[in-house]
Amino acid sequence: MPVTRRLALALPALALALPAVAQQAGVMLFRIVSQRDEVIIGVTPAELAAMGSGPEAERIARKLAADGQVGAWRYVVGRAADGSTRYGATGRIAILRQDTYRIEPYTAAIPVAPPPG
Repeated sequence: MPVTRRLALALPALALALPAVAQQAGVMLFRIVSQRDEVIIGVTPAELAAMGSGPEAERIARKLAADGQVGAWRYVVGRAADGSTRYGATGRIAILRQDTYRIEPYTAAIPVAPPPG
């Protein structure tokens, strides 16, 4: 098979994998589900490491159970400076233990921007 054909077949697969790779490098997204609504949050690797070891969603849940609340960046779909669509942080929010039903990893299909600062 010619190299150009192999490259043409590999590019779509690579394009699908890039958002997940970009997400893992800078920030991990999670969906927090409560009785009233759901929100997408972003946690940096440093913030996650400070929560201990184990699966990521369980670390957040343990921290939430122990402290009663967890602070995180709220992420929403928006536009980057170049006009492309991406997930971006809109501000810090607090997730309260009594309002949370489920914490689950969230894989974005579009790029994820790192939180400010």
